[in-house]
Amino acid sequence: MNAIHHPIAIVGAGLGGLTLARVLHVHGIPATVYEADPSAASRTQGGQLDIHRDDGQRALADAGLTDEFRAIIHEGAEASRVLDQHGKLLYDEPDDGTGQRPEVLRGDLRRILLDSLPDRTVRWGHKVTGVRPLGAGRHELAFADGSTATSGLLVGADGAWSRIRPLLSDAEPEYVGTTFIDTYLYDADERHAATAKAVGAGAMSALTPGKGIIAHREAGNILHTYVMLSRPAEWIAAIDFTDAAAATARVAAEFDGWAPELTALITDGETAPVARTIHTLPDGHRWKRVPGLTLLGDAAHLMPPSGDGANLAMLDGAELAKAIAAHPGDLEAALTAYEEALFPRTEPIYAEAHEMLDLLLGDRAPLGFINLFNGVPPGGGGVISA
Repeated sequence: MNAIHHPIAIVGAGLGGLTLARVLHVHGIPATVYEADPSAASRTQGGQLDIHRDDGQRALADAGLTDEFRAIIHEGAEASRVLDQHGKLLYDEPDDGTGQRPEVLRGDLRRILLDSLPDRTVRWGHKVTGVRPLGAGRHELAFADGSTATSGLLVGADGAWSRIRPLLSDAEPEYVGTTFIDTYLYDADERHAATAKAVGAGAMSALTPGKGIIAHREAGNILHTYVMLSRPAEWIAAIDFTDAAAATARVAAEFDGWAPELTALITDGETAPVARTIHTLPDGHRWKRVPGLTLLGDAAHLMPPSGDGANLAMLDGAELAKAIAAHPGDLEAALTAYEEALFPRTEPIYAEAHEMLDLLLGDRAPLGFINLFNGVPPGGGGVISA
């Protein structure tokens, strides 16, 4: 079987890889995206994202998709509130329509990107099993189905456990000591009224040192919960998440004594709990220029979730596409320009991401997180009031 050659091959059909493909298409440059999933609908795409003006929204503008983005915004979802573990309201900020970070579902955002691409741009069911340098910046991709492809430019947009990253860097993700556990409640206002009231119109955070519950109200009267636990990897590994009832009971036991309207976000979950161990690459991860290769998104700069990950991935994709368009016939100049801007742009965000995790679960929780809303610098004073 002869390998198919693509001038630009992108591994990973997440938000960053699709933004890269779309902005290249806007500039008349074809690309092929290889994705392991068998189809666009083969798995859920995660929860709600706040899309920032200076990166995510900018990337969508470069993609020519601002109107499509505006059409999928979940109005009212920028509201935020913080409760203590007993359900007492500590902070409440309604969505007054003036915010700069509108919320959308990740799946809806991915859909508008997919719909904007020519047919066959994304090759579903192509799981990369190996990559081989061919010289002169060319690489050969091997897939689980036995097929192969070659590239003039290979972009790793394949997330935390990238198969492309080892060609550029020896860095490996490390567990940060915190795990998020996803649960969902459906028909929340009717079936879980007390909990829905506690969550409010947007996002609710109930935080104490070492553990917390964050819930987002999503479109369709859904409450999506992230249970946060700072626990060793061995503690998480000891929970059998294939036994949904036992796993739920074990996680809920960590919140014994909390208000029932909060623990219901765990115990009444209508989907099996899913554990997501949080990993990071070394702060300020960089690599030396390698011909025909680069990375974007979590493959390039995996860090704890802080609201920046999806936005940065889309900005990476847009900026890489624009660099390629600005250097026709000279991919190495394009990659050099892209990476020289990428590294300093993302380096300070590592510190911000770790700082956010500390505000959520550190010794000053929840005061540190409330101070963030009030504009008090980390480590500054602050008074909790209802």
